[in-house]
Amino acid sequence: MQISEFQEFIRKKYGQRDAERGTPATFMWFIEEVGELATALSGDDEENKIEEFADVFAWMCTLANINGVDIEKACDKYIKGNITGYK
Repeated sequence: MQISEFQEFIRKKYGQRDAERGTPATFMWFIEEVGELATALSGDDEENKIEEFADVFAWMCTLANINGVDIEKACDKYIKGNITGYK
């Protein structure tokens, strides 16, 4: 599955509800999932880590959808070598 396919799946399944919730509330859900991922990464439960990575990515797709961002295109900056330096 391509990133764009997953993003479109999320949009079709949750798009209306996500748009109604809006960016601020959706961002809070996203941050909650990032916190759950942080907790999972500190443990040894591999299945939980996988689940939390999936949740973070799904919520990131939701944020991108309601803000009109194509994640696959956004990742072009890494693929096309437009990155200089390190963070």
